[in-house]
Amino acid sequence: MATTSQPLRGKTTCKKIFWAVFPHACFILSLVIYAFLGALMFTHIEGNREMTLSEDYRTFLKNLTFLARKLSDNVTENEKRFKNDIHELFNTADPVWFINPKDRWSFFGSLFFCCTVFTTVGYGNTYPVTRIGKYLCILYALFGIPLMFLVLTDMGDILATVLSKSYNEFRKLQSKIQASKLYSGSTCSKRNELKTRAQSKIVINEPLTIMEVLRSQSGTKQRPVKYRNVELFEMLIARESENTQPVRNKSMERWSSCPELAREKTVSRVIENFDKIGKELEKLDVPIVLMVLVIFVYISCAAAILPNWERNMDFQEAFYFCFITLTTIGFGDTKLEHPKFFLFFSLYIIIGMEVVFIAFKLGQDRLIILYKKVISFCAEKKMPPKKIYPK
Repeated sequence: MATTSQPLRGKTTCKKIFWAVFPHACFILSLVIYAFLGALMFTHIEGNREMTLSEDYRTFLKNLTFLARKLSDNVTENEKRFKNDIHELFNTADPVWFINPKDRWSFFGSLFFCCTVFTTVGYGNTYPVTRIGKYLCILYALFGIPLMFLVLTDMGDILATVLSKSYNEFRKLQSKIQASKLYSGSTCSKRNELKTRAQSKIVINEPLTIMEVLRSQSGTKQRPVKYRNVELFEMLIARESENTQPVRNKSMERWSSCPELAREKTVSRVIENFDKIGKELEKLDVPIVLMVLVIFVYISCAAAILPNWERNMDFQEAFYFCFITLTTIGFGDTKLEHPKFFLFFSLYIIIGMEVVFIAFKLGQDRLIILYKKVISFCAEKKMPPKKIYPK
């Protein structure tokens, strides 16, 4: 019997783990599929567009030709003025004119663009040009941004649980260390007192005997309740049976009688997992200083790695870029020369946005508590004093 029960327990634990991980895996997998489908769509639409010479581009070429002809043979005299004119002219130029669409809108480039859309970063260096691409970008963002926020909330619950448990374990360990120090410095009399208190607690928690029940009934000042001996014995037997009776496994009974009921129970548990999304974030109670320290360390690790493949960045520039990315500001002033490498860093972006999202949630809760205190304080000051009328 023992050998057959162990595989059954292993199967049940695997099923429990599977149904616990299933909702989280669904969200992440759906986001990955959505990103790949968007990359294929924008690669086909924006990468295969025809290069048309617009009127602005022709005007730009005319002005550039005019400046080139205007430059005299003596370059030293007109060099400063020529540089200023060229700088102003190139500020009016559109970067799309000088980039081949197939190079910009490759599969990895389109995938990077999709990640910047549904994460609401939007650097601004890659954007759709065709009318169909702009309309599809609107539809893609309408469905992608809620999906991304759902993934953030779901993964935020996981990180909130990990952070809460880690912080609570740290507090428990700290309290144990303090208790051990106090216990080592205590005297023998305190130990005896603790022992007597523990013994008294144990005696109080023991079930009452028949004589104690009879004494309690006779000693009460309320109206006496008359019981027969048979009724007293029945009450005591019922109480003992409630304490000693093993809990019946209703799931096993349902499974043995009707397997469909057990399936409905597992399905309801999966639905409950979906309904519990965002609950752990509400319960999170971690110091905001600790979250700020976690964000600083997290961004610093990426800022140390990023300059290895982005040669135009140092540590400070990479730290600034990662902060602008994780907070979804995305100015676009710092551009990436190799978005393919940073695309493989997308898991870092999602987890980092989770950490920043949790920090913002904690900061929001702290601000609400502060506002409540300020408003209640102001309301108490402005409230007129209570008038006491004579009876």
